[in-house]
Amino acid sequence: MKHHDVIIIGAGAAGLMCAASAGYRGRDVLVLDNAKQAGRKILISGGGRCNFTNQKVEPLNFICSNGHFVKSALARYRSSDFIELVERHGIEYHERDHGQLFCNDSAKEIVTMLKTECEWAGAKIQLKTEISQIVKLENGQFELSTDKETYTCESLVIATGGLSMPKLGASPYGYHIAKQFGLKVLPTSAGLVPFTWHSEQKQKFEPLSGIAIPSTITAKDGTQFSEALLFTHRGLSGPAILQISNFWNPGESISINLLPGIDARAAIELVLANHPKQSLRNTLAHWLPKRLVEALFDEALLNKAMNQLVHKELEQLAVDLESWEILMNGTEGYRTAEVTLGGVDTDELSSKTMEAKSVSGLFFIGEVMDVSGWLGGFNFQWAWSSGVAAGQAV
Repeated sequence: MKHHDVIIIGAGAAGLMCAASAGYRGRDVLVLDNAKQAGRKILISGGGRCNFTNQKVEPLNFICSNGHFVKSALARYRSSDFIELVERHGIEYHERDHGQLFCNDSAKEIVTMLKTECEWAGAKIQLKTEISQIVKLENGQFELSTDKETYTCESLVIATGGLSMPKLGASPYGYHIAKQFGLKVLPTSAGLVPFTWHSEQKQKFEPLSGIAIPSTITAKDGTQFSEALLFTHRGLSGPAILQISNFWNPGESISINLLPGIDARAAIELVLANHPKQSLRNTLAHWLPKRLVEALFDEALLNKAMNQLVHKELEQLAVDLESWEILMNGTEGYRTAEVTLGGVDTDELSSKTMEAKSVSGLFFIGEVMDVSGWLGGFNFQWAWSSGVAAGQAV
């Protein structure tokens, strides 16, 4: 039997960050994971470039049943702190829209940086390890039985992630541990995920696959995002769709403004005044891709000249352009979801240390808990901030 001060289950973003933070405090840290390599989700993130944080991180960028929970950890380890770490390791990066920061070269640099930090801090990472049982001993320590060895520790940190991307080894293991120790786990669902077509929509819109346009999308609760919308052969995707999926419930429609930043009625009036004999088809082709125009509007209507359209048709045209209501079939689910909504109830945890209020020495960090960020580096920032919060406390 081997003893460590701290054992962290999960060698992902949050787990590695916590390990380094605790190691630098002189704690004897062991990270366990059943994967063959550390940081697998980091490696594929951001198209292999890793959107590692965002310049403008605010509590409002996070979804949590308790909106105040994220404030303490985010305030104590900011995006600027992680950027400083990235710069210290000589990793070159660039900023994209909405303050998103990406590696110039490869996401591997972030994984290498975290592993290097763990090495410098004296934290050991052990992969390909299956845990069969966890028990809390009478002396307050935890005992972990694995296929390699039996371990004991004072502090046990659960950094197992959520259910998104099962091909990378995602599992409900962290939720099982929470339930084993009597903690409440909120229902989970796929977040930051593309929508899928109903069968009749698929026939109509599948030929549009590959078309991307600027859009403003509004959910039923009024939440709104203005970013690119992408048509795929399976449904709708792109940043605007991924963002709105976090605020969507099955059976709800979404409203899409196809002309963000343009007053559709005023634009139509201008064409009527200056080009009254221009066909509706040619008018719309100035604003939207031709294939999209033909899929959205009736052929007979498109062939009419602008001055042949009656008031009711012009009104409906403006509505269709500014608030196209569409009811999607569902989402692609955890298979392609970037995050998991729901998880370990944050009311069960200390917002300062991430420790379970009812189980001394048990901590939860990262995606396993009921905290999900917007698209744009926010989920990684939560991994860094929650990892450091626990790392300073274990």
